[in-house]
Amino acid sequence: MKLECVEESFGLVVTVPEARIDASVAIQFKDQMRDVTQDVQGRIVLDMGNVEFVDSSGLGAIVAALKHLQDGQQMELAALSPTVAKVFRLTRMDKVFPIHASVADVAGAMANAS
Repeated sequence: MKLECVEESFGLVVTVPEARIDASVAIQFKDQMRDVTQDVQGRIVLDMGNVEFVDSSGLGAIVAALKHLQDGQQMELAALSPTVAKVFRLTRMDKVFPIHASVADVAGAMANAS
């Protein structure tokens, strides 16, 4: 897994290029998230538009990435598939992470706030 990162005016967008975040990639995902977010200040938007499945290991890796953040950093999620969104609802992680319908919604919300 190779996370794709793009700096936007509202923060760093980290795109997961895989269809699954599961036990086979969870440790790699967590390590890469730690690397790409290490020196970032502000918002980090995890674009999960390609992700169709998250198991408990994947969910744990996403939460571990959140816990690794420093003061001044915040993680938000975008573009969850219905299946992945259901996992977040059932585990109540939708109360922990701000969730947006798309990355464009994050950009639009920032433009409207200005």
